[in-house]
Amino acid sequence: MLQLSSISKSYGDNVLFEGVSFIVNPGDRVGLVGPNGCGKTTLLRIIVGEEPPDAGSVRFTPPDLRPGYLGQSLAFAPEETVADYLGLASEGLAAAEARVAEAAMALAAAGEAEREELVAAYDRALAELERVAEREQRAREAAAVLAGLGLRSLGLETKVAVLSGGQKTRLGLARLLLDRPRLLLLDEPTNHLDFEALEWLEAWLRGYRGAALVVSHDRTFLDRTVSGILELDPLTRRVTAYPGNYSDYLDAKLREREKQMAAYKDQQERIARVEEDIRRLSGYAASIERGTIHYHQRKIAKGIARRAVVQRRRLERELEESRVEKPALTWHMKLEFTDTPESGREVAILEGVAVGYGGVPVLRDVSQVVRAGERVALVGPNGSGKTTLLRLLAGQLDPLTGRVRLGAGVRVGYYAQEQEGLDPSRTPFDVIAEVCSASQTEIRTFLHRFLFTGDDVFIPVGDLSFGERARLVLARLVATGCNLLLLDEPINYLDIPSRASFERAIAGFGGTVLAAVHDRYFIRQFATRIWHVSEGRVASYLGLEDLPRR
Repeated sequence: MLQLSSISKSYGDNVLFEGVSFIVNPGDRVGLVGPNGCGKTTLLRIIVGEEPPDAGSVRFTPPDLRPGYLGQSLAFAPEETVADYLGLASEGLAAAEARVAEAAMALAAAGEAEREELVAAYDRALAELERVAEREQRAREAAAVLAGLGLRSLGLETKVAVLSGGQKTRLGLARLLLDRPRLLLLDEPTNHLDFEALEWLEAWLRGYRGAALVVSHDRTFLDRTVSGILELDPLTRRVTAYPGNYSDYLDAKLREREKQMAAYKDQQERIARVEEDIRRLSGYAASIERGTIHYHQRKIAKGIARRAVVQRRRLERELEESRVEKPALTWHMKLEFTDTPESGREVAILEGVAVGYGGVPVLRDVSQVVRAGERVALVGPNGSGKTTLLRLLAGQLDPLTGRVRLGAGVRVGYYAQEQEGLDPSRTPFDVIAEVCSASQTEIRTFLHRFLFTGDDVFIPVGDLSFGERARLVLARLVATGCNLLLLDEPINYLDIPSRASFERAIAGFGGTVLAAVHDRYFIRQFATRIWHVSEGRVASYLGLEDLPRR
């Protein structure tokens, strides 16, 4: 169905990948994984023809197959409506049926001279009826798909331009699912999906009969939807295939690393033994030569020295042919929250709070307490008020009614989902310099822990990718020394290794955390309590399994 042969791509001196080859067969569900910036999106764009490769070829079977592609941004016309974008019927089935009936009646009453023209008119009306009927069927399917993706309330005449980023992502996914292409290429399809939409998409993909190539950082989603993993390795710049889901891939990678480390240690021990023999022979030969001028004895010494040289050459040839490299350490974000100041036992108290915009409450009668050290996951449908609640606790919104109190010694750090707190004209160096007193060298060393190296620290924020901005916001939170973290989708743009680093950092954080997050794997590792935000209310639960289902 899809075959890539020796695909290579570079931008100047930056080689993304080279010699990439793989096959996706009918019915395959394949996850494409790798750290941010390794070229996953570029590879998808090459497959769909939006970008040319430097070398290699892409072949579809059959040749006229056209994959359905969901990119990370949505392309649409300025005045396009939801109905236009989804290709839904602009007129009803009844009107098209009436035109066919009129054409049939005119044909029945026509004389021989008019018959040919009226037959053609009848055929056109019938063809239009078939097209409208198909669009009517598509409209019924669209209603189910939009509901599954949490867009049930979206008016079909709504302009696409006014939708939020998350709504646009889900709308693009809806059109793709309605088109039912034989090959799906999905680039981060789970971003901005709530739990119910995620589960709906997982079920849809399990019932989908075509093939799918999915780029995702959602580990649970990959575990539930794919049967194979393609790893794009930034060190080798090649793709390696692994059978099974993401957990199977991790197990295989661990076994690979353990096997390579064992082989590396064995070879290092053999090298040490051979080099010790070489040193012993060379030393013995030298001691003989220094201790005598007797020709026969010196001849023996030269023979021993030659044995040492032969062993050295043999070892060098062996290492040239079969050197075992030490398993490389992948370059992960090094995130640590250190010297967290203490706070009181009750960190945040909400008493009968209503909060909203323009006097209209989004949330009502919220009474909750956050205690020191808790890790609270905010979950709920998109648009239910999770961001509003975080903004309230961050002091960016005032309650309409009720009271919000922060405990003694609480210092708030707020991570905004859209990263609007970053000035696009500033650089990462500027951002950190504004919140901490340190030398240029110390700031650059600090930013290096968040994967900003060399002159990257002087790139304007507006030119950074979403993933790079996410790392920068996290760096600023670390630098400010807060003890209450309010995080709005903090891992949306982080790759899987960086998510794992973030999990470890949060586990070691001495303060309190409230995080709006949809990554179910992360929540199970992180949360001590769940706040479910829905229908204007906030309810507390112990775990994901306790949440109400529709």
